[in-house]
Amino acid sequence: MNVTLLDPAVEAATKNARAWVKVLAKYRDPNTFRSIFELAVTLIPFAAIWAVAWWMLSYSYALALGLAVVNGLFLVRLFAIQHDCGHSSFFKNSRVGDWVGRALGVLTLTPYDVWRRSHSIHHASSGNLDKRGMGDILTLTVDEYRDRSWFGRLKYRAYRNPIVLFVVGPMYVFILQNRLPLGFMRAGWQYWVSAMGTNVMIAAILAVIVYFGGLMPLLLIFLPTSIVAASIGVWLFYVQHQFEETHWDHNEDWQLHDAALHGSSYYVLPAVLQWMTANIGVHHVHHLYSRIPFYRLTEVLRDHTVLAQSQRMTIRESFVTVGLQLWDERERRLLSFAQVRAKYGAS
Repeated sequence: MNVTLLDPAVEAATKNARAWVKVLAKYRDPNTFRSIFELAVTLIPFAAIWAVAWWMLSYSYALALGLAVVNGLFLVRLFAIQHDCGHSSFFKNSRVGDWVGRALGVLTLTPYDVWRRSHSIHHASSGNLDKRGMGDILTLTVDEYRDRSWFGRLKYRAYRNPIVLFVVGPMYVFILQNRLPLGFMRAGWQYWVSAMGTNVMIAAILAVIVYFGGLMPLLLIFLPTSIVAASIGVWLFYVQHQFEETHWDHNEDWQLHDAALHGSSYYVLPAVLQWMTANIGVHHVHHLYSRIPFYRLTEVLRDHTVLAQSQRMTIRESFVTVGLQLWDERERRLLSFAQVRAKYGAS
């Protein structure tokens, strides 16, 4: 599977990734009223659907569950807004953005300060083979996989199984893993405050839900909404970096801007899904300049058609990426287990 190949003119225009930083800087300033509007048109429907779903429990569990599933999309959008707050791109006042991010973290089950730190590491090391493991999808090279024991290969195959990656994994990360500041257990008190403070608020909200509605709102609304949003979020993160001609280098050859542009996709979505995901599919531009508010990313594509043509991936093409698991350093592309077996022999 390939993202859409570039014609020679487009390829030449995107070759010098570093040069884009100065061009994109003019899009970095958020509009406070626009940011408040985007937050309102996401948070209000989210709360309204939650309320209607709760009311529907008295009439139909199936309809309540259906509404909860749909509401997962609004929760994805709230996470995208939290994501912008983490990049200080949603409000001009970063303190306001941080507190909005912390509040949204209660809804997304994500301690904001912990996530912001891990996500900044992801941006600073994306595509670096020597700095894998923080805020990314585990990806082995062909040689690393072949050097593993049979049990090590089995564990990696299990990890890369679609059910694990997009169903079990997201539930584990958002419902369990996020309850502790894993990776930052000894990095400072602020990460413990972030994780524990978020946990206390989540527990208080769940206690109120159970007190007034019993277990059904928890089982048929809260959990489905959270699980659907988590799975969609992990899927989006996956396809933004896991495609055949992505970009990985060892530290001595790695360059931040090249990895940002060529190691991130432009996930082309229908208008409704693009709105629901807050333009996060325009990921190559986001990685090039993360301070751009999500609602200005389309301005970039409108003004610079070369970026609108680069790294494109359609929904149909994205499904093929699920079958790519190993980075071939020789061919500089992701391969499937079957391709590796055919090319390098039984493994």
